[in-house]
Amino acid sequence: MDLVLSIADYYFFTPYVYPATWPEDNIFRQAITLLIVTNLGAYILYFFFATLSYYFVYDHLLMKHPQFLKNQVSREITHSVQSMPWMSIPTVALFLLEVRGYSKLYDGIGEFPYGWFQLVASVLSFLFFTDMLIYWIHRGLHHRLVYKRLHKPHHIWKIPTPFASHAFHPLDGFLQSLPYHIYPFIFPLHKVVYLGLYILVNIWTISIHDGDFRVPQLLKPFINGSAHHTDHHMLFDYNYGQYFTLWDRIGGSFRNPSSFEGNGPLNYVKKMAEEKHNSHGGNGYKNEKLFNGECTKTE
Repeated sequence: MDLVLSIADYYFFTPYVYPATWPEDNIFRQAITLLIVTNLGAYILYFFFATLSYYFVYDHLLMKHPQFLKNQVSREITHSVQSMPWMSIPTVALFLLEVRGYSKLYDGIGEFPYGWFQLVASVLSFLFFTDMLIYWIHRGLHHRLVYKRLHKPHHIWKIPTPFASHAFHPLDGFLQSLPYHIYPFIFPLHKVVYLGLYILVNIWTISIHDGDFRVPQLLKPFINGSAHHTDHHMLFDYNYGQYFTLWDRIGGSFRNPSSFEGNGPLNYVKKMAEEKHNSHGGNGYKNEKLFNGECTKTE
């Protein structure tokens, strides 16, 4: 985050906001700047990508499902907007530690003997490491001692939209993001890669709340997509993973998505619509016969 901090200071905070006497490396100034930048970035990411997903990916037929709540989209947005500033406080504390040099983030590819190979390996390592920790944190949040207070607010949305992606209790949201912040304190990671991954995981979080979206056939056994996560919202005890199905399979919580089997929420809505259409069509045919004198009173 020191890259973001430097850019924000250079183009905005130093010349226009803070007094010249306040050094850029002052810890209080850094904390304030990080708090502003983190919240602004979170809102931009959330509204931009959730809106794109909602209008171009999410199937609005799902909104006709009986478990879709009244005014749900506006409630999801309100919940997210209110939660994100509180989530950002402990997040900024970790960003501050990174900026102050306590992490293993680095600038140059040449700082490590394996260069680009190590950079690519670190991306894969980041994904598998965070997926493992998120699985156990998420599963722990379903424990009866903490579920009602922390994680239940996110499960209000049985048929979530992309706007539900950040609608968490603040502590719940922070705990599930914690693995992303732990990684660079344990393993070396390039600063630009870390920033890119942080953006991508937020986009991924939005994408797995877009309903019945299917992953490519080749990846179905491995990727935990929105079909898996939709079942998690509806059935509670399955598919806790973030990116992959690996830990759900190891932990015995994997469930093949109902949409892959033709009986997911979207299938249900389409079936109800078809039955309603057929019912109306049948009545229309009968009325037409009566109008043409083709049906007797006994019929």
